[in-house]
Amino acid sequence: MIEFSLKQLEIFIAIVEFGSFTRAAEELFLNQSTVSSHLMSLEQILGKPLFIRNCRRQVCLTREGETLYPIAKEIISTCKSIPSLFRNAEPYRPILLGASTVPGQYLLPRYLSAFLAVQKDFRYVLRHGDSTCIHKLLKEGEIRLGFVGTVSEPDIVDYFPLAEDRLVLVAPNLPRYQKLKENGAFGRDLLTEPMVARSEGSGTGRTARDYIKSQGLSSKTLSVVARMDDPEAIKHMVIGGFGVAILSSLSVRQEVAAGRVLSFEMDPKGLTREIYLATMRNAAFTPAEQELLTFLKTYHPESD
Repeated sequence: MIEFSLKQLEIFIAIVEFGSFTRAAEELFLNQSTVSSHLMSLEQILGKPLFIRNCRRQVCLTREGETLYPIAKEIISTCKSIPSLFRNAEPYRPILLGASTVPGQYLLPRYLSAFLAVQKDFRYVLRHGDSTCIHKLLKEGEIRLGFVGTVSEPDIVDYFPLAEDRLVLVAPNLPRYQKLKENGAFGRDLLTEPMVARSEGSGTGRTARDYIKSQGLSSKTLSVVARMDDPEAIKHMVIGGFGVAILSSLSVRQEVAAGRVLSFEMDPKGLTREIYLATMRNAAFTPAEQELLTFLKTYHPESD
């Protein structure tokens, strides 16, 4: 049984051709730790080191590495030619996507619309759920690409940071909160207020819980009046005066601009997290999926 993977060979080739682990990681849109881990696994499987670790040059191949390189190149080249044999078999087959609430509602539509503008045949099916649900769908093969706000399966899932998201505390636009904002209050100063919280499985909820814990508060300290999945419903609760909430700034942009809610930075530094593009490690992608992946990893909305 073959124990090594095409991904490991691809990473080995990239290290050789780009001259360093760092460049290889950048070109393959991977973390350097992921590149190192794949190479180490390949060396363990083959039972031989492929690079001389104390080489003064950028990379130096061992004799085994020099033997493997042309073979690996031929294997990868052959594999890359296979999809072209079937490229026209199902030209409109939809790509299966899954997104947690914030990227699905407030970020992904812009990315997918931009891709559709350059790829007219693009079709997709998008499933929604919290971050826990999206990871489950990804592992079960129900979706091919996921968009989440938290890293929870780093051993089997590759995460590419797609965009930065800022979390803020939103409060009803009432005189009491207006006064607090005028006096320079931060979101951390309002954490003991009645709160409408995100669900346990959401990336926003997890980031908020970690932040609250960092402030020396526990769940027993908080006054959670409701816990909900949908940020739209949470916003309506806040507007109605039921409490405050920690939400993505992407999700409350219109309400803040219209004066329906007040927005407080969590602290002077601000509370940020990454929105990630998640794929199963060692997954083999169709040409259409690979085209979308490349677009997403190089697209910069701010340049539109």
